[in-house]
Amino acid sequence: MLRKATLAAGSGAVALSMLLHLAGCAAGGDRAVESQGSGTMNDVELMLAEVSPQSVKGMVETLASFGTRHTLSETESETRGIGAARRWIRGEFERYALLSERAGAEAMKVYFDEHVYGPDRRRVPVETRIVNVVAELPGSMPEARARRYYVIGHYDSRASGENDTASDAPGANDDASGVAVVMELARVMSRRRYDATIVFMATAGEEQGLIGARLHAASAREQGADIRAVLSNDIVGDPKGPSGRVFDRQIRVFSEALPRSLPAEDLARIRSLGMENDSPSRQIARYVAQIARTHDLAVQPMLVNRADRFLRGGDHTAFNESGYPAVRFTIVEENYDRQHQDVRVEEGVQYGDLPEFVDAAYLAGVTRVNGAALAHLANAPSAPANARIVTARLGNDTTLRWEPSPESDVAGYEVVWRATTEHEWSSVHDAGLATEATLDVNKDICFFGVRAYDREGYRSAVAFCGAAVR
Repeated sequence: MLRKATLAAGSGAVALSMLLHLAGCAAGGDRAVESQGSGTMNDVELMLAEVSPQSVKGMVETLASFGTRHTLSETESETRGIGAARRWIRGEFERYALLSERAGAEAMKVYFDEHVYGPDRRRVPVETRIVNVVAELPGSMPEARARRYYVIGHYDSRASGENDTASDAPGANDDASGVAVVMELARVMSRRRYDATIVFMATAGEEQGLIGARLHAASAREQGADIRAVLSNDIVGDPKGPSGRVFDRQIRVFSEALPRSLPAEDLARIRSLGMENDSPSRQIARYVAQIARTHDLAVQPMLVNRADRFLRGGDHTAFNESGYPAVRFTIVEENYDRQHQDVRVEEGVQYGDLPEFVDAAYLAGVTRVNGAALAHLANAPSAPANARIVTARLGNDTTLRWEPSPESDVAGYEVVWRATTEHEWSSVHDAGLATEATLDVNKDICFFGVRAYDREGYRSAVAFCGAAVR
């Protein structure tokens, strides 16, 4: 059954709906855009059911207990500073790896991703070891193993002074909460098999300028790593805003519009196709939202068509800068009394980023949004390559072609489309195993994409259709 987009009420919206239907943009389609196989739903939901509010809250409390996790703080103590924090994270990853009982090519790999950085002129006055903590869950399908999907959060913290390495900086929401998402997913996903590789990473140096993420992403790009998506979680544990309003049913997901450093010819192509809203990062954001709806999760993504918030940054930007699709998860309304603040009470107001402000149930809900998206991405086939509208002749229909996905379990392909004024894909046509489809839909007023699905019903992210003469 065709799932049509819901338009706002009013005569203008009704007229637009009728126009799109008559012109062909809303006509046709075989079934709901968000449909998934029942086996797929059950497998993912069994994993999500293991996500524990008590577990994620305990992780936040442990990270906060190290006093400060400033990137330039104590490294030798077993109880205080960033050194103790990173060793604890690595130890937990190693414990999950042992419990996973994986061996050989599928064994979970845990390591420090170390870099020497500085000094610079701003936040790193001396040469410093920047240490990201990484756990890799290798894919079980040989032809899919090179594809990598990341979930990340930064484990460093800061007080009011950006170079204050000694004062307490518990960093519960910013960003022990994001690290808890990463660690909890490593815990529950390590005991399962996924076709592609999932990378769980706690980054350092975020508060000094995204240093750990930038160094990792640049190295990955230099090595030709095939990173298909990065889900960055930064400030995801406290749904209560300073106004007293509670947004415990939503999480903002930011995504960039235009990829960084595009050549002039690529920018010209984007303009000619009108695809300013269809970057790889934005397709990942749509995918996250679609999967959250499919599983009817308690926390739902609020998609934001911006790379990030004003005056702030996050580690997803580091991956965007290296050309990788990446999105940022963050709470709806931030309380700046609890960010980058010395722990203190002034005029009855508690300042500081304390664990007591982190909502365990909400954080577990955000973890499930990430976990559902990762499970689908890593088990689905690759998005079809070279998806394009064939523009060899004039006409009011649309012919599309694409290259087959390389995975052995591909069961077919779906063409999706939407009106150019819609944000999310609203109609779908099942093309089976064919790599070409002609639809009675007008190519001039719609955007098109193609996705692959496998025998279990997992669907890839959408490959946006360009244009070519054949």
